[in-house]
Amino acid sequence: MSARPVMRPKTKVAEIASDGDPEKAQYRLRLFVTGTTPRSARAIRNIRAICEENLFGRYELEVIDIYQHPEHVRAEQIIVTPTLVKHLPQPARKLIGDLSDTARVLAALDIVVHRPIFVRPPENEHAA
Repeated sequence: MSARPVMRPKTKVAEIASDGDPEKAQYRLRLFVTGTTPRSARAIRNIRAICEENLFGRYELEVIDIYQHPEHVRAEQIIVTPTLVKHLPQPARKLIGDLSDTARVLAALDIVVHRPIFVRPPENEHAA
């Protein structure tokens, strides 16, 4: 589960995308995990699924094992793992846990989901 840290300068495209239409914004995410624990594996699986479903083609996800890259712990102020850090679009956010609560993750990442909501009619409706 090694990750090669890739530091990219903030590009003009990223700045424009983060200030414009939220449905076109590019996301830069870092997930900090601790080794190959079940909780780490679950967090990786969950965030990948959320990103593929809601941000397809609009995200960079970097997974960092803090055992292999402890230098990132202080720089990012990581206290517990798994921790997801959203760098872009601004504002930056941190989310702690295995990321299994999809609604909470979407809200923390400021992702608006446009899905139809189906309302079931009451089962005990009386005929007039």
